[in-house]
Amino acid sequence: MSIVTTFTRLALGSAVMLASLGSVQAQDDVKMGFIVKKPEQAWFINEQRAATEAGEELGFQVVRLGGEDGQEVLSAIDNLYSQGAQGFVICPPDVRLGPAIMNRAEQYGMKVVTVDDQFVNASGEPMEGVPHLGMSGTKIGQQVGEAIAAEMEARGWDVENVGALRITNNELPTAVERTDGATQALLASGFPEENIFDAPQQSTDTSGAFSAASPVLSKRGDYEHWVIYALNEESVLGGVRATEQYGLAAEDVIGVGINGSGAAFAEFSRDNPTGFHGTIAVSSTMHGRQTAEDLYRWISEDQEPQAITETSGTLMTRDNWEEVRDALGL
Repeated sequence: MSIVTTFTRLALGSAVMLASLGSVQAQDDVKMGFIVKKPEQAWFINEQRAATEAGEELGFQVVRLGGEDGQEVLSAIDNLYSQGAQGFVICPPDVRLGPAIMNRAEQYGMKVVTVDDQFVNASGEPMEGVPHLGMSGTKIGQQVGEAIAAEMEARGWDVENVGALRITNNELPTAVERTDGATQALLASGFPEENIFDAPQQSTDTSGAFSAASPVLSKRGDYEHWVIYALNEESVLGGVRATEQYGLAAEDVIGVGINGSGAAFAEFSRDNPTGFHGTIAVSSTMHGRQTAEDLYRWISEDQEPQAITETSGTLMTRDNWEEVRDALGL
């Protein structure tokens, strides 16, 4: 056997051994990203923190990043690849970015799990092959509508004298599902459809909702009471702030949001009650931890998460918010 042949065989054997060791190390040294569209919002802060804590317990590293538009998301994925991450959890800023995000991830051999907002394809249908964890938008919305209807009845309001402010974002399927669900529940309770008014928002935060709600309230001054619903509690709070500026008393407003995060806690902690009656609280902590654990097992054990995981919510009000917060680990 020649020296060259022997050397070649040794080199090949070493390469195989190193590849094998590299494979083991990849499992023992898992790194993942957690990309969110609004890193300053309490919901996403909770998610990323819970994912990080799961990593500390189970032995994987989480890189927390923001991606507020398509370019930021792609840059975040490039960043993760340069750090050796094997995958990422993401709540995208625009669900239509799904194909572009998956194309970049596949180039890098990364595994992807979506949380809260699900990717859609070019036809607007949910993308297959990308595991997703989120709320059932329609069911959560129905809980909002039911809570509003129950509170109107408790206050003895005549629904003919009530206007409904539906703060909408029709570009986001999750938002449409939630507001449609709330509308369905209100109509089922006997609320007049002609009393529901849309307020399209440009951004899904308090300032965007305030800007959307104000002109609607100005044009519809013939209602004694108002109810408010939207895709999240920040948007409902924007509507509540608009009613305050308009001069409506807190007892004439019923706003019910969705999430159960710091924005709601701060409102419930005010000395005097506001028009923000409650929120359907969902465990953002669970969302962050579960998706991170699912991705970790997918990377380390090749155990792919189930295609869709849906979570439910609990009505949180000024009277029970601390108990609900503790029960959901928020």
